[in-house]
Amino acid sequence: MRGKIPVRCGVYRDDVLQPNGTFKRVQRCVVLGPVSSLSERAAWKRFQPYLDTVNAAAKLPPRTGKTLEQFVQEWRTSVAVNLKGSTVRAYESHLRAHILPKLGSLSLTEINAKTVQAFVAYLASGGRSKKTVENVLLTLSSLFRTAKSWEYACGSWSLEDLTLPREGVKKEQRCFTDDEMRQMIANALEPLSTILAVTAVLGLRIGETLALRISDIDFKRKIVMVRQSVDAATRDVQGVKSEASSADLPLPSQLEARLRTHLQKHEGKSDLLFVNRRGRAFSANKLREKQLHPLLVKLGIPRGGFHSIRHGACSSLLADGATPAVVQRQLRHSDARITLGIYGHVVGSQQRDAVQNRAARIA
Repeated sequence: MRGKIPVRCGVYRDDVLQPNGTFKRVQRCVVLGPVSSLSERAAWKRFQPYLDTVNAAAKLPPRTGKTLEQFVQEWRTSVAVNLKGSTVRAYESHLRAHILPKLGSLSLTEINAKTVQAFVAYLASGGRSKKTVENVLLTLSSLFRTAKSWEYACGSWSLEDLTLPREGVKKEQRCFTDDEMRQMIANALEPLSTILAVTAVLGLRIGETLALRISDIDFKRKIVMVRQSVDAATRDVQGVKSEASSADLPLPSQLEARLRTHLQKHEGKSDLLFVNRRGRAFSANKLREKQLHPLLVKLGIPRGGFHSIRHGACSSLLADGATPAVVQRQLRHSDARITLGIYGHVVGSQQRDAVQNRAARIA
C-alpha cells in the first residue's frame, strides 16, 4: 500500500539484457488497484500474470548478447578503418573464409575454449598448415581483445588453452643466391635492374623499395632512409610495417653510383624514386608477373618472388660473417630470432668444419 489513497502494488525483479551482452536485475513495481475495492486475494490474482511472465522467461534458454558477426560489423566501422590495408585484407580473408561461416552466428559469450578448440579441429581437418591455423586464431584473438576492451561479455579462452595441429613438412623458402642476383641485375631492363639492386643490396621489402623518395637518398651522409611502403594491392603509399622497419641504412659506393645514374634519367613526374610511365608508383604484383618472372625464365633461374631477394640478402650477410645483431639491424626485424629462424638459409663454416672433421674420422 502506498500514497494518500492506499493502493495495492506488486513488486518483482526482472533480468534485463544490456547492450554489452550482460544481464542487469531491475526491480519493478506495478499498481494493482485501490485497497478499498481490491482484496489481497484479488490483488495476488491480478499480480500473478506478471510473475508468470518473469518465471517463464527464466525457464527459457538464457538470452544471448551480441553475436560475433554483429560485433565484426562494429569492428569494421571503428577499428578496421584505422589499420593498414594489407592487415585488413588478411583479417577479412580469415573472417570470410573461416571465422564467420563457423562462429559468426554464436554470441560472444558462447565462444569459449571448448568452442574454439572445435574450430581448430575443423581448420586442421581441411589440410591447412599449422601456420595458417595460427594466423586465423590470431585474428580471432585480436577481435576478442577489442570486444573485451569495449566491455562486452565474452567467453573465456586464450591461445595457450588450445591444442594446435602438429607441424607438417616445411616448404623451404626460395632464396636467391648472389650469383643469381648478379645475373638478374645484369640482364634486367631499367628501372627493374636498379630496383633489384637496391632491394638486394639493402635487403628491403619490395614495398619499401618502391616507396623510396628522391629525398630519402642522402648522398652526403651516404645513407638511405626507409620511412614508407607501397601497398601491393592498392599502390597506396603508407607507413612501414613496424616501428623497427623505419631506419637509416648505409649506402655503399656501388649502389650510390647506380642511383646517381638512375636520377639523371628521372623525369621529375613524382618525388618517388621509381615510377611507371604514368608517374605513379609501380605495382609490386604486376612488376613480378610482367617483368621479374619472365626474366627468370629467360635466365633459367628457378622461380622466386621479390621476398626471395630479402631472404638471400640475410643469408649472404650471415655467410660473410656478419653477426646476427648486425643483420637484424639491416633487415630491421623486431627480434633477432626472426632473422635466424626464418631468414638464415646458411650453414655456418664452424658447423660445416665440425661435420667435415668427424666425417674424415669415421667415413
